Amino acid sequence: MGRIRSGLVEAHHQVTVAVATAGGVAESSGEDGWFFLRSAAKPFQAAVSQRLGAGLGPEQLAVAAASHRGQPVHVALVRDMLAGAGLDEGDLLCPPDRPRDLVSDRRLAATGDSEERPVYHNCSGKHAAMLRACSAQGWTLEYTDPDHPLQQEITGYAAEVLGCDPRPVGVDGCGVPTLRATVAATATAFARLASDPGLSAVSDAMYRFAPLTSGGDRPEALLARWATGVAKGGAEGCIGFAHSSGVGIAAKCWSGESEPAAAAVVVMLRRLGLLPDHPFRALSAVASPPVMGGGRQVGGLEVLEE
Repeated sequence: MGRIRSGLVEAHHQVTVAVATAGGVAESSGEDGWFFLRSAAKPFQAAVSQRLGAGLGPEQLAVAAASHRGQPVHVALVRDMLAGAGLDEGDLLCPPDRPRDLVSDRRLAATGDSEERPVYHNCSGKHAAMLRACSAQGWTLEYTDPDHPLQQEITGYAAEVLGCDPRPVGVDGCGVPTLRATVAATATAFARLASDPGLSAVSDAMYRFAPLTSGGDRPEALLARWATGVAKGGAEGCIGFAHSSGVGIAAKCWSGESEPAAAAVVVMLRRLGLLPDHPFRALSAVASPPVMGGGRQVGGLEVLEE
């Protein structure tokens, strides 16, 4: 459980954490349940797109697994992915959006670009990879339909790596079907990401180009930098981490906040002996993020181990 103290206010966030290896779930803390993986499924969606002929280079594969910030490098890579397959931005089925990186957004606005565009959406890399796979297979480009062959392939592969049936699927914010799982199943999938040779291209790309999978300053990128593995978060407070040793860790904050879930991953890595002193100190802002009030720190998050 994570606890946030802010002045005289104390908020509690129930967090479930699970640890898995190739042999199955090794440890679990907190009450488990079902939830939608949202963007935490992107490494596995990207792996299926690549297997079906997307033909992505490492940087492109990192963006395919990304919840990016719409920075120039992210947008350029997505446009290159599309152009390389004879596609364009009009083929993207994610909603129009603006870059989540405020500096990038302001720079675009200064040049007269104030429109929302699908390519700026944080999921556009995933969508571009799916388009390339559909093009390679000769499938219709209406790839967001749950009955589309690509989505059927993704659902089947997700069932394999999760060890559970991810159906019924929902609809993610970007329009693509989103898969459901438990925390234990998510940890199992991330253990596969850490150890399965069939997933090594994705995990290597995410590790080598961690800023492309988020924005360089997000917990996922910081965990990749200091904790020898790759992380992928999803909306509503879930995150998975694949450690280079083959260990998978997953956390879900049931009140939907992302910070307690990321903090729980750091604490679990430390408890497992996978995070030495210096990297642990470097991740202090993730393990115990400050709570601000009136422009100053008035509290912090503390993870209470059961």
